[in-house]
Amino acid sequence: MRFLVYDRLLGIGDDYWIEDDRGNKVYLVDGKAMRLRDTWELKDTQGRVLIDIHQKMFALRDTMVIERAGEPLATIKRRRLSLLRNHYRVSLADGTELDVSGKILDREFAVEYDGELLAVISRRWLTVRDTYGIDVVRDDADPALLIAVAVCVIHLAEKEREDD
Repeated sequence: MRFLVYDRLLGIGDDYWIEDDRGNKVYLVDGKAMRLRDTWELKDTQGRVLIDIHQKMFALRDTMVIERAGEPLATIKRRRLSLLRNHYRVSLADGTELDVSGKILDREFAVEYDGELLAVISRRWLTVRDTYGIDVVRDDADPALLIAVAVCVIHLAEKEREDD
């Protein structure tokens, strides 16, 4: 499953569609303006909220939270003692962890679980400017969750770059 995402996606208060590889709209990222924290909703084509994404308030390090139906699904933060600047940990509510590493700001990174590849985020396949792809490589993976993880990691990396 491959999805196309436009780099403008991370604008707070803006809405953007994520398309499949055939150009069909699949997910809407609904940015929520005028909030105290950075907030998005990932919706299906009928407008149903599939995932809520927001910045965790009062955290020592920048942290993003992903929720489904009001229940915590995942927490994302940069690894504290990583030799790689762009290495993030996704702690799922069930206690498992996903690793995200690569060149986040260049949109060239991977999401793995226990050394097994779940998704690749890349601009390599595309000729359209300011677009990157999310290639979900496992059939049993949750595409909405992996898209939300990509949105969060890119947002955290961009925020970190602004703070430097």
